[in-house]
Amino acid sequence: MESPSAQTLAKSLGDSGRSGNSTTNNNRDSDTMTIYHERQTRHLCGLHALNNLFQRPGMFSKAELDEYCTTLTPRSWLNPHRSWIGWGNYDVNVIMYAVQQRNREVVWFDRRRDPSCLDLTAIFGFILNVPSQMTIGQLVPLPFQMRHWLAVRRINGSYYNLDSKLRQPACLGSDDGQFLDYLREHLQPDNDHELLLVLDAVKESSASGTAEIKERWLLPQFRD
Repeated sequence: MESPSAQTLAKSLGDSGRSGNSTTNNNRDSDTMTIYHERQTRHLCGLHALNNLFQRPGMFSKAELDEYCTTLTPRSWLNPHRSWIGWGNYDVNVIMYAVQQRNREVVWFDRRRDPSCLDLTAIFGFILNVPSQMTIGQLVPLPFQMRHWLAVRRINGSYYNLDSKLRQPACLGSDDGQFLDYLREHLQPDNDHELLLVLDAVKESSASGTAEIKERWLLPQFRD
């Protein structure tokens, strides 16, 4: 949240097909992709996480998220869903409501479960909420923390950390097992990280029942 400026990057990255590798390749179009990545400004990590998740510039705007705040709680002064100084710092209610406006479903993952229960093929993307140390001039730490939103998505076969604090997207590799380890690290009992799963909305009712629809982010053997 502390970056003094924002920069929108269109970063060309090539997927080498090997776990943990990401290279630039301008010679083979099949190995080259463009990843949209917004850089941090003020306390707008929630806005950047949403635009990075959907991989579209301007998918959401600050004005739109501010409007959602007043939709959820109809008052503009000291609204509980954002920073009182108007710099963002949106809470989970705004993030979930915003995703739902784009015909997606949001599931708050139960951190008591192991990520191995997830059906990764059924998940559009991931949003993590993590503690963020506040600093003065990026050097002097302050005696309190805020929260930070970041998006993770699988793009062209590889998982990418699209954190707006990063200078560019970080390739996490193409291996599902390694990615589950990445999620597992975030969900350790001694930290305070939260995970939201973003799913495509169900278009038609399933004949197999409501329970399967509601838990389609889980592998069949883990569904209630």
